[in-house]
Amino acid sequence: MGKPATANDDLPSEFQQVITIDEAVDKIGLGKFQHKVLFATGTCFMADSVQVMLLSILTRKLQREWEFEESLTSYIASCLFAGATVGTLILGPLGDRWGRKPVLCLAAVIISIFGFVTALCNHYLALFPTFFCVGFGVGGLTVPFDILAEFLDTESRGTYLLLIKYFWTIGSMIVPVLGYLTIELAGSWRLFAALCTLPCLLSLITGILFVPESPRWLVSKGKNEKALVILRDAAKDNGVDADIAFPLNTVIADEKMEEATFADLLSPRWRKLMLTLAVIWATYCFAFYGSILTITRVFDTGEDGADEDFDYSAIFLSSAAELIGTTLAIRLIDTIGRIKTLVGSCIIGGIGIFSLCLTDEKVARWVQICCALVARAAQMSMACVAWISTAELLSTEILSTGHSAVNACARFGAVFCPFLVDGNNSLAFVGTVLLIVHLITAISGSTLLETKGIAMGKAILLEEARSQDNAEDYHKMEGTGAFA
Repeated sequence: MGKPATANDDLPSEFQQVITIDEAVDKIGLGKFQHKVLFATGTCFMADSVQVMLLSILTRKLQREWEFEESLTSYIASCLFAGATVGTLILGPLGDRWGRKPVLCLAAVIISIFGFVTALCNHYLALFPTFFCVGFGVGGLTVPFDILAEFLDTESRGTYLLLIKYFWTIGSMIVPVLGYLTIELAGSWRLFAALCTLPCLLSLITGILFVPESPRWLVSKGKNEKALVILRDAAKDNGVDADIAFPLNTVIADEKMEEATFADLLSPRWRKLMLTLAVIWATYCFAFYGSILTITRVFDTGEDGADEDFDYSAIFLSSAAELIGTTLAIRLIDTIGRIKTLVGSCIIGGIGIFSLCLTDEKVARWVQICCALVARAAQMSMACVAWISTAELLSTEILSTGHSAVNACARFGAVFCPFLVDGNNSLAFVGTVLLIVHLITAISGSTLLETKGIAMGKAILLEEARSQDNAEDYHKMEGTGAFA
């Protein structure tokens, strides 16, 4: 542990109450403060899901209206994911360099501006750069998740990090409703695209108002005094007496760290974990977004040939299934653990989307909806565990950069799913590929370290202690809060 560095450095060491950043976060309690941060960061996830669902509906709508080649819809959709790949690689490291809050706000601004520009496009060629820029902003949305994680104690972290996924689901459910009201009833896809920027604006406003800088990031930069001020304010917000939680002689132990680079992620210590996470994120994201596009393709027309561009009710119900998936993940991660939940969700999700793709027009619509419900619920559970395990496995100094790297792998994987789904491939072929990808995710996920009940970033240290058969170090870590 490094030298304490706060305003109380002039006090004799025997009068200082030295605490770690983990202990400090535990002292602020859980309440109003985290709820505000959850709402602000959750709206960022809502903005992400809205843009993805908008993409799945709008590209097909405009292909009919502007009569461009159907194959171009795959390229247009891929632009968003390509932009997200680049945005993740740039904005993520900036989260470690500039701080979490500035990048959160920057991402929200980019999505808001170019999301609105989408409504002004008059030619399909304009969609390529526009969706790329929207995706660039979406690439920065790993940072809000990390902010929330860094304000939570070990005991409540799992549940609260999954609550943020409800916002994603709400965004997914909003889009088909807006699509029906604006495209079908009002006859305006431009109004549809414009209204879909509102969650982005909301995330910007709430981010500015409710989200302070991460105290863990501040401590990693040697700004312990600022971190302590934020933590005292957070404690007050939660109804905790800050003077009792953090007496005047309190100092936070200096944990200043060097800025992480992508090269650091491939150092011997992190290489195996990062490569495993890269495979998991690339395959899970391909399967997740590929399934969303597949479900939109299956429900591309109204039930029984109704005069609608899409069966909006079926798309809405399949999106609502994510509520079930998130709830199941919350219930299971702290009972059976993260890894078993991930593996089971991958298998069930793959079977669900495979079954949907084997149905045809003669199968009752309710059967197709049930298959879509199972697929989307399991895939949301899969996504929940992937996000939370990554945040828990990576230590503070590489969290934002590492999270961005695997998210870039995810977005890169998603670049290719439109070509599978929107091409001339049969649904049976699409379902088979998606099933195989789900199984690859399950196999890779089964090799991850279990982080249930372990402090953030400590799982790999515990594994190193075990692998070196160093029982003394292992038991020392048990006594320093590595375990909840």
